[in-house]
Amino acid sequence: MSDLIDLRSDTVTRPTPEMRAAMAAAEVGDDVYGEDPTVNLLERRAAEIFGREAALFVPTGTMGNQIAIRVLTQPGQEVIAESRAHILDYEMATTAVFSGCLIRAVPTDDGILTWRHIEPAIRPRATIHAATGLINIENTANLAGGRVSGVQVLEEIWGHAKERHLPTHLDGARIFNAAVTLGKDLKALTNGFDTVMFCLSKGLGAPAGSMLVASQELIDRARIYRKALGGGMRQVGILAAAGLIAMEQMPARLFQDHSNARLLAEALSHTDGVAIDLDTIETNIVIFQLTGRITAPQLSARLKTRGVLANAVGPHAMRLVTHLDVSRAACLAAAGILTEEIERN
Repeated sequence: MSDLIDLRSDTVTRPTPEMRAAMAAAEVGDDVYGEDPTVNLLERRAAEIFGREAALFVPTGTMGNQIAIRVLTQPGQEVIAESRAHILDYEMATTAVFSGCLIRAVPTDDGILTWRHIEPAIRPRATIHAATGLINIENTANLAGGRVSGVQVLEEIWGHAKERHLPTHLDGARIFNAAVTLGKDLKALTNGFDTVMFCLSKGLGAPAGSMLVASQELIDRARIYRKALGGGMRQVGILAAAGLIAMEQMPARLFQDHSNARLLAEALSHTDGVAIDLDTIETNIVIFQLTGRITAPQLSARLKTRGVLANAVGPHAMRLVTHLDVSRAACLAAAGILTEEIERN
């Protein structure tokens, strides 16, 4: 496996030596009782970085998103989200199962929800249809190719949502990537949301874990729902120790992943049988379309035989994700293999 160039996701990274050392030395306690000092430190630092009152360590981003939806909605409501949103496509219908809500999927051309898209989808409280209970924003937008939502777009959403008394949640699994691309402080990108989830285990490179940040009142309620979902992890400071390093140190290297994604995209733009818009390559995700006879699943299978792992995200769509475990040299090699396999069709 060490010889493979794995571009399937930034979730595949292995802990750095520093993370492993911190995990081995971590001071631990029972986190369900609030007695794990390393978890408590991670939660305090996450709250400080995002300018919030409190934070909660959860096993996965999915759990963080679903807890947020549960604390911000009532059963029988709708959650507005972009039609390619993670909460819709990759979270196992948990919004319906756990919160009793439906997702109102709103299509956009570029994957970025703006108030212009959101306002027509809002439904008032009535006796004949489900009312809107929450607006979900994903930044960066995964299946839109890692596109970023800028501060101006977000501020318009926050302002109008507040006027409508609608809460907002940020699925910020890769919000650190967005901050790097935009050159903005995390607080400026997130302060208008009621809840923010971000992943430690994607671009930041931790082996597991995500964070939910919000007010103290919402986090107190979120802690109850974490337990209900089986997220009480006891002596989990071992993972929190790696999460601290991920959160404090790894954002400084994310620009390298973005540069490597651009390298791959530019190589693909010169490949026969590929359609790609270079203007959409903003972070560490590259999505491109195959225009020849080969399908995306076929290309994925061919690449594997050449030592490159990459996922099909549609019949003719491929996704590549760069991360700390793929070097620039590896991306150059992968670009060559991709071109060879696509052009031989």
